[in-house]
Amino acid sequence: MALVAIVAAAIDQLTKAIMMATLEPGVPMPIFGDWFRFYLLFNPGAAFSMGTNSTWLFTTIQICFVLGIAWYSRKVPEKWQAVGLALIAGGALGNLIDRLFRAPGFYFGHVVDFISVGSFAVFNIADSCITIGVICFVLGIMREERAHA
Repeated sequence: MALVAIVAAAIDQLTKAIMMATLEPGVPMPIFGDWFRFYLLFNPGAAFSMGTNSTWLFTTIQICFVLGIAWYSRKVPEKWQAVGLALIAGGALGNLIDRLFRAPGFYFGHVVDFISVGSFAVFNIADSCITIGVICFVLGIMREERAHA
């Protein structure tokens, strides 16, 4: 689980570094017309830019979540649950690194987002890992329940 989480966070940080070196903030780079584009922005809040004045809270939650999954990892009963939690932890770790080490400062950093699909929110690889991780985790719970039925 630790390896999956670390790889997810590393890929997230690598893609963010590439996008920050390649893109101008706020200037879209069309990939498939206006439907799929790269669009660099810095998000102080959570998903859909909610809670933009609560960066410290999201940082604290992400720290607790990553540590909680690390502690719980030895007790995960099912492989899909383990993969799901590892992806969620990796995504949280990727965004946590931004919050700890990016401007405007330690613990209050803004998350780098750059993937824009249609009129949906702009997101990053860490956010994708969290979403896929939740799906894997739920599937794992369903598999475990089915096995015990």
